[in-house]
Amino acid sequence: MPKAKGKTRRQKFGYNVNRQRLSRNARSGEQPRVRSRGPGPDGQRDDGSAICRSRFRHAWDHAIVRQNLAEMGLAMDLNKALPLVKAMEVDTEEKPELMRKPVLNDLEAETSLPERKGNTLFQDLTDYICYMVENLGEDYKAMAQDEKNYYDTPKQIWNKINVYKRFLPSLWQAFSDSLQNNKIEVE
Repeated sequence: MPKAKGKTRRQKFGYNVNRQRLSRNARSGEQPRVRSRGPGPDGQRDDGSAICRSRFRHAWDHAIVRQNLAEMGLAMDLNKALPLVKAMEVDTEEKPELMRKPVLNDLEAETSLPERKGNTLFQDLTDYICYMVENLGEDYKAMAQDEKNYYDTPKQIWNKINVYKRFLPSLWQAFSDSLQNNKIEVE
């Protein structure tokens, strides 16, 4: 059966559509998204910026950004918040007492936490390494031919095991000790 006449036309680009206005109108109803991520379970700072915290999010009242920051005791433009003063004016004027906001105190406390180390390994990689070493020992050619290995060469497996030894030396020592204890029990 033949198709309807209007359905086979290809789509043409609409040159008369103002895409800038369409995107602006689509964004006008959106509220600013402030991510909420606090410190990790070990008490160390997460890898996100200090602004992305829950206290900051609760203090945000979805008004103008400049007003929100001013209510929290922060400044959008540092040059306008702290204008340059001449040396002669500094001696005559008294410095006003700055009011400490709770959001500012929380941000300072959070940024003073030590940063989390970025050199961690994925759990599936550690499980893979433990399986290979536990079952095949130091035979890298056999590891490359194992059913759990899909694409790694013996040299790549050797490098992965060395990365595991470098990044997690305490876990590697405990794992190798447990392997030696298992060998002693078997004999």
